[in-house]
Amino acid sequence: MKSVPASITGKWFLLSLCAGIAAGLGAIVFDVLGQLVAHYALGETAGFAPGGAKGEYHRFEHHSAEISFIALVVVLVVGGLISGWVVYTFAPEAEGHGTDGAIDAFHDKRGIISIRVAIVKTLASAVTLGTGGSGGREGPIAQIGAALSSFMGQKLGLSARDRRILMAAGMGAGVGAIFRAPLAGAIFAGEIMYREADLESDVIVPTAISSIVAYSLFGLFLPGELMFAHVFGQLPEFAMSSLVELVPYGLMAIVLAAVGRLYISAFYGVQGLFERVPGKPHFKPAMGAALAGAVALTLFYTCGQDTSLLAVLSTGYGALQTGLELEAGDAGALTIKVLLLIAVVKILTTSLTISSGGSGGVFGPSMVIGGCIGVATGRMMKEVMADIDPRAFGVVGMAGFFAGIARAPISTIIMVSEMTGSYHLLLPTMWVSTLCFLLCNGTTLYRRQVPTRIESPAHRGDFTVDVLEGIKVADVYRADRVVETVPEAMPLSLIVQRLTKTHQHYFPVVNDAGEMVGIFSSDDVRSFIYDESIWQLADAADVMTTQFLSVAPKDDLNEAMHKFTSLNLDELPVLDPEQSGRLLGMLRRKESIAAYNRQVLSRQEAARHQAE
Repeated sequence: MKSVPASITGKWFLLSLCAGIAAGLGAIVFDVLGQLVAHYALGETAGFAPGGAKGEYHRFEHHSAEISFIALVVVLVVGGLISGWVVYTFAPEAEGHGTDGAIDAFHDKRGIISIRVAIVKTLASAVTLGTGGSGGREGPIAQIGAALSSFMGQKLGLSARDRRILMAAGMGAGVGAIFRAPLAGAIFAGEIMYREADLESDVIVPTAISSIVAYSLFGLFLPGELMFAHVFGQLPEFAMSSLVELVPYGLMAIVLAAVGRLYISAFYGVQGLFERVPGKPHFKPAMGAALAGAVALTLFYTCGQDTSLLAVLSTGYGALQTGLELEAGDAGALTIKVLLLIAVVKILTTSLTISSGGSGGVFGPSMVIGGCIGVATGRMMKEVMADIDPRAFGVVGMAGFFAGIARAPISTIIMVSEMTGSYHLLLPTMWVSTLCFLLCNGTTLYRRQVPTRIESPAHRGDFTVDVLEGIKVADVYRADRVVETVPEAMPLSLIVQRLTKTHQHYFPVVNDAGEMVGIFSSDDVRSFIYDESIWQLADAADVMTTQFLSVAPKDDLNEAMHKFTSLNLDELPVLDPEQSGRLLGMLRRKESIAAYNRQVLSRQEAARHQAE
């Protein structure tokens, strides 16, 4: 086995360390800003204190007061207006739940995310969640961490592949820090990219390092007693008493999968409705926030004015904490009716908040929906099997629900176990998460996911490596083909005339010594065709790019294919390694693919003869 060079190991350790620091600091700023907005907007203005998880650090003390529902709706609408204005004015790509944006950047944008996205996403998400919008923190911090790491990769001039890996490391580090689940953050970054059972294995080790660093940095910002505490605090020791319990867990998986499909349909159905609403997108998050507030108040006034029902706004973690801690009959315990209402209506308020363009994640609401469904299902199952602990069903429901709709069973199992500290439920959690993953096949909450690595543009050309082994560029490119070169001083007017007389697409530019110093394509020239005023002023040196990729005759065809796919090129200059800048010819992408096809046919025939 070939060992990894020490220089590469050191490089990725330093890059991952930087990504972890950036994501950890981003998580701290995001957390503080979100709590600051919530304290003054919801607490001081509306008298509403959305419950939180026990293990979270609440930086501002809230004094109990009577809730002003008019003020609550006003705060929601103002938050939507601010969030919409910030996002659609400065970075429209920061709209929605964020994770899809990071996934899209990995597959289709060569790991490039503007630094504006990190700033805008931090502000907009803090405002959306801090003013009561129904959403979570996973999506925003994933995109924030990804944007910060992508910015570093761009500034350091990393290749597209390295930039993608670093971006994923920042994404996983942010999730691992803010949910205090470093192992899950590392797996999440590799697993969330695909909707089938596939994993981006290249990012696991860098993300593990960055996630540990971000988690440690975020933990140092917390009080000592909470530094290593679970998000939901110290829950009871849940355990299975019999393997027979797998049957009711399996029935719950069917319920979770059905609700998961409903969630996805509602989420994108509402998004489609808002897309058809006329007018600027800046105001649509305010419309969604107003409707979410109206739904919450209608639920509150028609179902007994139970303040627990207001968990359909904000994160809703307070209701989930109660469901996981208290049993039926305990003071303050939520009834089955309230649990189911919170779960179902949370789907609607989350869809209205985020699908309208509001900035928030979908992981937090999914935890609340899955957990409440799980506890309610467990209580109903307890009527048949007395040994069942419904709260254990809540923990398993959290994992199973998100595993199905996000297509990420492994990281979700680990994340829920880390967040709750309930490691005794690994068997039922794996069982339910796997069933939900299978039952939700064909649908996903993250539409930017691709099925597998083979379909990802990030890996275009990766799977021809074994077939192309040993083939050299010299074996493929045609040295006898005449390639027209252009002197770097040739005026643009003559270049335009030459374009009309040739079918050549790429034009190497040479200096007086005949050395290749740049290249341009016919597409580069077309932008000047309708501006005749500069035809005599500009020359080839003004049109060409000096930062070009090239190959040598002795190069492996694998290397050439990677260069083709890195910039989506159709031809590469072949340069003489012994005479600097001397052009030998052009290697065409279709010639390389033809060589690949010939090699495949040759191997198939050899295998067939061997079988005979």
